[in-house]
Amino acid sequence: MARYSSLVGQPVEARYRAGDIYLTVSGTLVSDSGHAISIEESFSQDGRDKSMRVEIPYDYVIRVLKLGAKPQAPAPFTKPAVK
Repeated sequence: MARYSSLVGQPVEARYRAGDIYLTVSGTLVSDSGHAISIEESFSQDGRDKSMRVEIPYDYVIRVLKLGAKPQAPAPFTKPAVK
């Protein structure tokens, strides 16, 4: 049974291990085969639209988190009034 099939098409962040290092990838979960998940990230480089797809076997997945809406810019810092 596919563990992450409910997240297909959703923006996610996945943490996984590759050897002795831990990596994080964020993008859209494009497939869940039941043995591995595929995450695709789209970006622009030199005026061209590109995409990168990462396939992660279940054995190497540490966690997959659904991302909410696009993150908002932090509010500008204002110095507190001194009394």
